[in-house]
Amino acid sequence: MAVSEHSDELDGQPLVWRAAPAAGAPPLYVHDVPTSGAAWAPFLARTGGLAPDLPGFGRSGKGAHRDYSIDGIAAFVARFLDHVGVDRVQLVVHGWGAAALPFAIRHPERVQRLVVVNALPLLPGYRWHRLARAWRTPVVGELAMGATSRWALRRLLRPAFAGPVPEALVDDIWRHFDQGTQRATLRLHRAAPEARLAAAGAGLARVTAPALIAWGARDPFFPARFGDAYAAALGDGRVERLPDAGHWPWHDRPDLVDRIADFLSDR
Repeated sequence: MAVSEHSDELDGQPLVWRAAPAAGAPPLYVHDVPTSGAAWAPFLARTGGLAPDLPGFGRSGKGAHRDYSIDGIAAFVARFLDHVGVDRVQLVVHGWGAAALPFAIRHPERVQRLVVVNALPLLPGYRWHRLARAWRTPVVGELAMGATSRWALRRLLRPAFAGPVPEALVDDIWRHFDQGTQRATLRLHRAAPEARLAAAGAGLARVTAPALIAWGARDPFFPARFGDAYAAALGDGRVERLPDAGHWPWHDRPDLVDRIADFLSDR
């Protein structure tokens, strides 16, 4: 399936997204931080749908005035869908893409199906991982960002994969890892104390769409128990546990792309 790139302006800032034809409600893929919508390329080619670069990431606008927070991402999702004229979606989130879940909580009628992949836990009991704690600390976070080279980035990503680190993913992150993306990453983490994460997901039971939770068990950032916790909070969630996969589980287990595609097509 051919995937096309689109660019426009939203909220006075550049907006970039990828799209491919989809039958019915299109999948909306919301990426992790500091990746971009390009991370979803194998899914778009299989299922069609939409994959925007979130504000502050990829080639979308990175203005200092933007709202880099969970609420800011959820509001962006609503404005983006209005911008492209899409009412109902199949929502797929990974990592920080979980910040789109408050959109689903507020507008459950707009979500036909939900897929949660190694997502930031908007749940009680989560504690930020070591790197995030550094980013959340003023001055320390800025120094850590400034000291990041491509070599250091690749080394930081190494524990997130059960197999080889995908060089294409490293290249995509590094290509867009400018001052704007570094600032957005720091602000997102600093706007999200652990109590705020749990509060943001407090209404997950309102999302009644069928849900698939896919979790690579070798994720050094988000422990596998939160996959089960998401299923319990949603009330209608099936968990796919991947013991031989990490934070980006479809890189370790390419068959996950087909499994998610099958779930989305089971209407």
